[in-house]
Amino acid sequence: MKIKYFIYAAIILVVGYLVYNRIYGSATPTAGPQQARPGAGAGNPTLSVNGIIVTPQEFTERIFITGNIVANEQVDLKPESSGKITQIYFREGSNVSRGQLLVKINDNELQAQLAKAKNRQQLAEQQEFRQRQLLQREAVSQQDYDVVLAELNSLKTETQLIQAQIQKTEIRAPFSGTIGLRSVSVGDYVTPSSTISKLVNINPAKIEFSIPERYSSLIQNNTKITFTVVGTERTFEGTVFAIEPKIDQTTRTIQLKAISPNSNGLLLPGAFARIELSLGKVNDALMVPTQAIIPEATGQKVFIVRNGKAQSVAVEIGTRTESQIQITKGISANDTVITSGILQLRPGIGVQINNLKL
Repeated sequence: MKIKYFIYAAIILVVGYLVYNRIYGSATPTAGPQQARPGAGAGNPTLSVNGIIVTPQEFTERIFITGNIVANEQVDLKPESSGKITQIYFREGSNVSRGQLLVKINDNELQAQLAKAKNRQQLAEQQEFRQRQLLQREAVSQQDYDVVLAELNSLKTETQLIQAQIQKTEIRAPFSGTIGLRSVSVGDYVTPSSTISKLVNINPAKIEFSIPERYSSLIQNNTKITFTVVGTERTFEGTVFAIEPKIDQTTRTIQLKAISPNSNGLLLPGAFARIELSLGKVNDALMVPTQAIIPEATGQKVFIVRNGKAQSVAVEIGTRTESQIQITKGISANDTVITSGILQLRPGIGVQINNLKL
């Protein structure tokens, strides 16, 4: 039994020693190379970075946006009346002139009604002439003549109505342009809901695009744009001619239309356009490299150097180029903006500028 108690006591002493060493042994500082060097501890970190001194410069403010090429005029050709097509007068993909007859629908019944109405009108005109002669000699009353005249006017109106119905059996080009592929043939029965073909006018071409609302006060009619389209390396020019008078509440943009000459037909409706829009010249713009901008949930910020330490500053940005961004608010001329080591920066950390650009 004594041996058993002795073993228990030994175990307790060993465990107590281990616990004591765990708690108090790690708190004892060690000498030699493990001791912190003066000025190199967590309290005085220093980070080597690159920076740029912001100086005002002349800058032509431009924005790069996308848009779509649309036709100057475009319409789906549809008949105004139902009937069988008796003749097609256009060739697919050809140019047509305004007022040119394109399609004729059967109007035999209307032509017969028109001939009948004209005969009745001719008889009424003769009767009106005789009644007018008699009225001048006071052989008939004014009332009798008015009845005959009213009948003549009624027949004239009926003739005009039938002529208008006949005109509805003809499909004519509402404007000059290029006609597309037809979807009907001679003998097809069409209704007002049937589409015969498309007619498009692409000279000049129009460009639809939108810009952020913050630029709305800088755009006006006759503002020039340049743009490119897929399939050609040529740069085209256009002029803004229409501005939507309200801002889209969903996208916070304003829609514009520009017009561009297109005599060679290179600009096809539906094409994707890359647009460069000049907003004017700024004489004292503050520009920083794009890598200096740090996006945040509430906006953007940059790090500047003050008294040898990094300090974060919220900024507002304007136009950007391929390598620079305009700062419109948040920094001043001659501030030093940090351009490298952005991920390691923290407010208040000491920095050393190795490569400083002017």
